[in-house]
Amino acid sequence: MQHPDLLVGLGNADDAGVFRLNADVALVQSVDFFTPIVDDAFDWGRIAAVNALSDIYAMGGTPLTAMQMVGWPRDTLPFDLLTDVLRGSVSVLADAGCTLLGGHSVDDPEPKFGLAVTGTVHPDRIVTNAGGLEGQALVLTKPIGTGIVSTALKRGAIDRELEQLATDWMTTLNAAARDAMLRVGVTTATDVTGFGLLGHLNELVRASGLGAEVDIAAVPLLPGAPRLVVEGFVPGGTKRNLTAAEEFTDFGAIDDVHRVLLADAQTSGGLLIAADEPSAVAIVDELGEPAAVIGHLRAGAGITIS
Repeated sequence: MQHPDLLVGLGNADDAGVFRLNADVALVQSVDFFTPIVDDAFDWGRIAAVNALSDIYAMGGTPLTAMQMVGWPRDTLPFDLLTDVLRGSVSVLADAGCTLLGGHSVDDPEPKFGLAVTGTVHPDRIVTNAGGLEGQALVLTKPIGTGIVSTALKRGAIDRELEQLATDWMTTLNAAARDAMLRVGVTTATDVTGFGLLGHLNELVRASGLGAEVDIAAVPLLPGAPRLVVEGFVPGGTKRNLTAAEEFTDFGAIDDVHRVLLADAQTSGGLLIAADEPSAVAIVDELGEPAAVIGHLRAGAGITIS
């Protein structure tokens, strides 16, 4: 039996759980961690922190506290590197006004790092993935392609400029996007992470009982990402995402490269927001490029790409 104060749980695969404390305050809680996706330890810590905080922002919440989680191969990697990872995460938490309380570490043959984050939100102003309305516009606030770029980086196949651009986006907090959507009264959003744009959009439309249309030409991409797909730098998670997306997506005449990009497994991606047209335009205007209206919600089910 569900607790009466559990406002958001496992039902719709939302970004975080929400538990009401009283009439004015609810806790928003999430956890996320992963293996290194960039070479620089400090940047890995920053990316992991931004990624974990994103779930709180996607729910319209304000991050409050965090606990670090570490898996570290103590016999093969120096602790100086771990110090850099921790420093990177703390720098992001400070920017977000989120207090680090502590954490836990284990000896692990593969390095892993992440955070469990707790935030707050008013119980009447929770943003979920389940409130979309027919005809609403879909706004994406960051470019996609980080999975492709990160895979190419691990193989030494990209230049420093593209690496830095991808890192810059992965270390950009979604706080500004949260603020923009709350200012116009948005109630429906999610963040785009491991299941890719199509996977997270599918969660939103299923939870909302709708379908969606996406304009491929409007979707912001990291420069160079299509070329890297052609060259074969496609991570396993993206391939699995695409296989899953084929079950609920009508790709029409969209080429194979863009099919892969729409399914690319993102790390610390942007927010995907459903809003009426004027509000969507206001969000895009406030955030600036590459934020864009990429499609609309429609009656029916599934996703159509045109």
